[in-house]
Amino acid sequence: MEYSDGGGGGVTEPGGVGFKPATGDGPEPSGTGRAAEVRTAYEGLLQIRRLLAGGTAVPAPWELRAAARAVALVLEAAGFPPSAVDGAGRRVRNGYRVVPDADRVEVTWAGPPGGGAALEEQERLKACAAELERHGWDCLLYRGPRGRRFLEVEAPGGRGTP
Repeated sequence: MEYSDGGGGGVTEPGGVGFKPATGDGPEPSGTGRAAEVRTAYEGLLQIRRLLAGGTAVPAPWELRAAARAVALVLEAAGFPPSAVDGAGRRVRNGYRVVPDADRVEVTWAGPPGGGAALEEQERLKACAAELERHGWDCLLYRGPRGRRFLEVEAPGGRGTP
């Protein structure tokens, strides 16, 4: 197995077939093997950290280049539900949403209209931040337009992502 820096964010099998963590902007992850795929990709992330970063406490260089995918993998592996959209692009489930934003990643708690995501977001985003910080990411919780909260996730020490 090798890692991919081309937006991979997860372990890539030889030949380019790779695992794609749920970012919250696709269909609901499903399939009988999904949990095993997530577990395998997460273990790969930790192994790459051990080899390239000398431990598991800080992101490896490939994670900094594919931060949105790495952040999504950590959240999915920790059991946080990703948000999801249907075929028409309508949000159908409350959960995290990971979006790359220049030199950082933004994490929101999204859901369908009237689904209660706004009521859950502060508690859920704080829990997401705790998990990401445990994995070496720097997180700041902000209140954005219309009072909605979001996390800014950066590389350790505020270096941004290359």
